[in-house]
Amino acid sequence: MDTAQDFVQTLFYVYLLLIFAYIITSWIPLPYNIWLNRIQRFLYDVVDPYLRLFRRFVPQLSLGGLGLDLSPLFAIVTLLVANRLVQEGIEALR
Repeated sequence: MDTAQDFVQTLFYVYLLLIFAYIITSWIPLPYNIWLNRIQRFLYDVVDPYLRLFRRFVPQLSLGGLGLDLSPLFAIVTLLVANRLVQEGIEALR
């Protein structure tokens, strides 16, 4: 792989990890700790603007009294497809 491809792919995977960390920290109630609060705030600031794009179009799934937000699923799939398209575009330029 070429350096540009490695760089772009690493960026995509780091953002994917941030999305997964955001999902996990939003599901699990964490005890209040200043460092955990800062981490959650960082994840919210980095990931939530991207997820809001999908929340406009994907309604929450209601299961009894619970609401399930499916926007992270669509965001991850879109990110993986975009990664693949960018990788193919970089490959075509070589």
